[in-house]
Amino acid sequence: MNRKIVLLPLDDRPCNRVFPQNLFGDDKVAFTVMQELGEKKTPARYDKIKEFLLRECRDAYGLVVSMDMLLYGGLLPSRLHHMQLEEIKERAKMLQQLRRENPDLLIYAFQTVMRCPTYSSNMEEPDYYGACGAEIYKTGELLHKQQMGIAFDENLEGVRSKLVPGALEDYTTRRACNEAMDEEALLYVEEGIIDLLIFPQDDCSSYGFAAMDRLKIQKKIRELCLDEKVMTYPGADEVGMTLVARMINTLYGKRPKVYVKYASENVRQMIPLYEGSKLGGTIRNHIYAAGCLQTDCWEMADIILGISAAGVMEEAISQPSWRVEYCAERNLGEFTDFLQEMIKERKIVTLADNAYANGGDLQLVQLLNKKGMLMELDGYAGWNTSANTLGTAIAESVAVYYQGKTDRHRHFMVERYLEDVGYCSVVRPSVSKEVAAMGMDSESLKEKFGTASDMARKQLHQFKDEYLSSIADCVKIINLFMPWERIFEVEIWAEYQENGA
Repeated sequence: MNRKIVLLPLDDRPCNRVFPQNLFGDDKVAFTVMQELGEKKTPARYDKIKEFLLRECRDAYGLVVSMDMLLYGGLLPSRLHHMQLEEIKERAKMLQQLRRENPDLLIYAFQTVMRCPTYSSNMEEPDYYGACGAEIYKTGELLHKQQMGIAFDENLEGVRSKLVPGALEDYTTRRACNEAMDEEALLYVEEGIIDLLIFPQDDCSSYGFAAMDRLKIQKKIRELCLDEKVMTYPGADEVGMTLVARMINTLYGKRPKVYVKYASENVRQMIPLYEGSKLGGTIRNHIYAAGCLQTDCWEMADIILGISAAGVMEEAISQPSWRVEYCAERNLGEFTDFLQEMIKERKIVTLADNAYANGGDLQLVQLLNKKGMLMELDGYAGWNTSANTLGTAIAESVAVYYQGKTDRHRHFMVERYLEDVGYCSVVRPSVSKEVAAMGMDSESLKEKFGTASDMARKQLHQFKDEYLSSIADCVKIINLFMPWERIFEVEIWAEYQENGA
């Protein structure tokens, strides 16, 4: 059986390039990931992408392809490019060539719905977004509500008057171009060139430019009757892992059953931060996208997916929250006891720690540490958005379903505890304050290794000894650096050794 899977990632960040390799690379599946991916706002070279795909797909079972990388050279370039529509369509024809030359190749693709952040920052957007990003978002929100017939008190023209001249025209022209490529991708599905397509919504809201684009996509899906082959839901950086998980399920012809255990029963209707959809539906979409089936009976389940969310969501930097949703309506004791019982039942147990945005739940991890459960779990994630966390935790469980709990998987899990909880919730805010006091810009460090990474490494060792004390002697931090030369991302390499580090 051909077991080679090719991945063209969304960009060069560890979550897109490294995570899928660390989860799914083994001696049974030949997993190939493109490495020449550009960096941050610098796009990858299309000729290198073409060369990689033509070479690696010749003998492959399947291809997971980021359309943002194929068409624009990466996620950030998709928000910054000045390409003409015909040039982009020409790049998309690479998939037609791959289909002609490899008729049996399974092609799963994902194409992000261009985001529209609520805040003003040009860190990942055009330069003018730093001056009037919030006003661009608000313009889209009000235009959307106007279309929907929803009343609002804000003055639309007053908001527009605060925009940098030419900014809205540049922004909407690029959106229109990308939107045309969304429709082009749907036609590729209809023609059988793409077998499965996901439109993840990156940092989305219920109203605005991104929400309007999503609605257009959903209308086109219905028009073409592509509901079984096209999905749209909140997420982005986890989708590569999700589609590799689905491809492996397809490769083996299996559909693992997933039971969802909530720490609070009030969260299904909650809309997480940076997302525009209710959590319960998003969870179901993520499970289905990964090629699994959701079941309401834990006895029938292969996988138990723990959801730590409370009825509201705050930033990890603000924890502990004393709001009633976190303290009274969420029972972490019962939640962790259930997960522990499922481990005894030999279920695969993975934990999506989405109680907070942009970091793991310190209270929960301290409880897992006290109960000796940190490495009894088969998966853990608690980073960035709820959707990022969900997709990672589900992918971890699929990897264990087929590979078992390998040393490589244990290394990945301790990296999640160190990064998602240690770095995101504790170390990052601390280092940000320290570098600012030294006169450094946390968004532009101008170094991958150096002052900030040295601080982070030292503080992460302290976190490990305090919060992960039950496994601290078994955890070795090998390397840590800032891949995009800013505080927000970190790349951590660590190992878990049963007999001590």
